[in-house]
Amino acid sequence: MSTPPLAGAGMPPGAFSGTQAQAAREVNTASLCRIGQETVQDIVFRTMEIFQLLRNMQLPNGVTYHTGTYQDRLGKLQEHLRQLSILFRKLRLVYDKCNENCAGLDPVPIEQLIPYVEEDGSKHDDRGAASQLRFASEERREIMEVNK
Repeated sequence: MSTPPLAGAGMPPGAFSGTQAQAAREVNTASLCRIGQETVQDIVFRTMEIFQLLRNMQLPNGVTYHTGTYQDRLGKLQEHLRQLSILFRKLRLVYDKCNENCAGLDPVPIEQLIPYVEEDGSKHDDRGAASQLRFASEERREIMEVNK
């Protein structure tokens, strides 16, 4: 993944200097959301890989099982789980930063986000269309007078 590291994600406190530190602190919330979306996609991808590894693993049902193969698969599984843990921590950091950036915003009631259609909405449309038609005809008349 090619996302920039977040402040506090394994970086020493003095790793940035001057304007870089300021730019790292003032990350756009939309960019954070994009990073969060990519992180969620990586989490889903890693989880699918883990399930694929688990599905391909053979249960030791009294069958001779090669310890080399077992160790290899166990190592891959542990690596995927470690990466998954890191991705969840990164997602938590992004989530906390987004909440911090949006803390000062006033919450908008859901009812205001959904457009409300009135029962007599057609009457308003007729009046609006009639006023637009009247305005257009007056404008046309003025232009005709100017052209004469």
